[in-house]
Amino acid sequence: MRNTFKDSVVLVTGGTGTVGREIVSAMLSFNPRVVRVFSRDESKQFDMAKEYRGEKRLRFFVGDVRDKERLSHAMDSVDYLFHTAAMKHVTACEYNPFEALKTNLLGTKNAIEAAIECGAKKMILTSSDKATNPCNTMGVSKLFAERLVTAANYYKGASRTALSSVRFGNIVGSRGSVVPALRKQIESGGPVTITDEDMTRFIITRAQALDFVLKSTMLAKGGEIFIPKMRALRVGDLVEVMIQTYSKKASISKMKIEKIGRQPGEKTYEELMTDEEVTRAIETDDMFILIPDIPELYERNYKYPTARTPQVQRYISQDYPPMTRDEICSLLNEIGMCDYL
Repeated sequence: MRNTFKDSVVLVTGGTGTVGREIVSAMLSFNPRVVRVFSRDESKQFDMAKEYRGEKRLRFFVGDVRDKERLSHAMDSVDYLFHTAAMKHVTACEYNPFEALKTNLLGTKNAIEAAIECGAKKMILTSSDKATNPCNTMGVSKLFAERLVTAANYYKGASRTALSSVRFGNIVGSRGSVVPALRKQIESGGPVTITDEDMTRFIITRAQALDFVLKSTMLAKGGEIFIPKMRALRVGDLVEVMIQTYSKKASISKMKIEKIGRQPGEKTYEELMTDEEVTRAIETDDMFILIPDIPELYERNYKYPTARTPQVQRYISQDYPPMTRDEICSLLNEIGMCDYL
């Protein structure tokens, strides 16, 4: 991997976000020629620049993926594009559907075209479990973005660019996610708001997400969707562990829990593969790989180490034994958010 990215030019859209920052940090350790951070939030870029003060290989581009001209300028001579920029919050996308489509669809289209035009070696789209059997705007936009990336491998002509997607679940502790939100509610004395204690979710840590993205980049031939094998947890169990952890710090003996019900666009469980997708998937030790459903791409040599026929019929969070409370504690401890252990 170090040899792959050595002396290369890398661009990360959404480079100040949770996944984007992890990718930027990893890329800098691989001795690239330059790493470009592309995002529309100048304040986060300012803070990131201070954090990496003195890092001459890091460049910052203020811009929106909706702006093709600006993105194309940033993509000049790029070898690897990691496209993480997106509207990611389900409720925000439900109330602002056209904005979600502009960013998640038009932005992905612009990224694809810029990658092909500059002759990048690979483009990797970070997608979401919401794209599987979508019931909300965010999921629909991400599914469409995946299809755009896959189809681009068919119409790209003689371009060398290989374009693939990675699809994974919730990143524990990421900005705007449930764990930091719960912690804030608990440490301020409550009440703790919960949609449905029986909801189940696929979860992954930042380190695991980064490792998965990098490994998928190495394996990508163009058109695939890579899906990691993930743990599932029950939301009610997570809430109980969080209260046990942080109510001690706040000296609260009894925490009020307020059930607010399912929010617009929410599912009670999450999916990472549909029944149909399983029929064209292969399984390795740590992931599933969806082969493109486009006949003209079948001629490619989609072979990977330890690949085999999947042993599952579908990939749904409610089908898997949820993590125990002790396992949730260990997970939160791993990311530095369960410090009473």
